[in-house]
Amino acid sequence: QVQLVESGGGSVQAGGSLSLSCTAPGSIYSDNHMAWFRQAPGKEREGVALIYTGDGKTWYHSSLQGRFTISHNNPHNIVYLQMNGLKPEDTAMYYCAARDKSKDWLGILSPASYTYWGQGTQVTVSS
Repeated sequence: QVQLVESGGGSVQAGGSLSLSCTAPGSIYSDNHMAWFRQAPGKEREGVALIYTGDGKTWYHSSLQGRFTISHNNPHNIVYLQMNGLKPEDTAMYYCAARDKSKDWLGILSPASYTYWGQGTQVTVSS
């Protein structure tokens, strides 16, 4: 069973920052698309940001670019999500995800495009 392990969630006040980390097995991490998603209570899971670990190319949810930054550390198979200027509406469970490269894309930041998921890490932003 593939394991993606997230860490770094927590509680902050509005305007604060948090950094999330996701560690993946090398066989999944290498030259693959890895993404961060989030899901607030009662809402659908939404894509936050995506990175291709082969060349570092990134994509973002249009409303989050500028506050959130996705990056990676290739020698250690880690993907990061730096979140600045956090708002109460950013409160959600944040998930790391990776693609099964043999499967078709169903949307760049669509959950259906991703096969491997972490257990999630909670981010809570208070006003």
